[in-house]
Amino acid sequence: MATPSMEDYLENIYQLIDQKGYARVSDIAEALSVHPSSVTKMVQKLDQNKYLVYEKYRGLVLTAKGKKVGKRLVDRHQLLEKFLRLIGVREEFVYEDVEGIEHHLSWDSITCVENLVSYLENNPEVVQHLISTKAAEETTEQDE
Repeated sequence: MATPSMEDYLENIYQLIDQKGYARVSDIAEALSVHPSSVTKMVQKLDQNKYLVYEKYRGLVLTAKGKKVGKRLVDRHQLLEKFLRLIGVREEFVYEDVEGIEHHLSWDSITCVENLVSYLENNPEVVQHLISTKAAEETTEQDE
């Protein structure tokens, strides 16, 4: 099982490969704001756990397992961002909130959030009610 740190690396590696066609240690370090030496250590650990194949000075390639997990992690992140936006979380909080919660939810909880997002998307009047209720509460708080 991947640790939260391993998940962050896999998610970023998957995104880099999806966007650029490759992921170098320097790219990963920049994306995660860590030192290249930290990336090398984690990449070696991910290699040992069969998420990717790493050859020093040659780069890395995600295994089928790494691709599957990486995609699932990216999808989870996007789902949680969508959910927070749907329920009216202010945009400046969305990314940090997702980063704070994504590793703490079970996959069962993620499935439930996914079902709720689907329901909300198919019932925009519910979303509108949530947003108008939130706006009314914020107005009341400002008046006090």
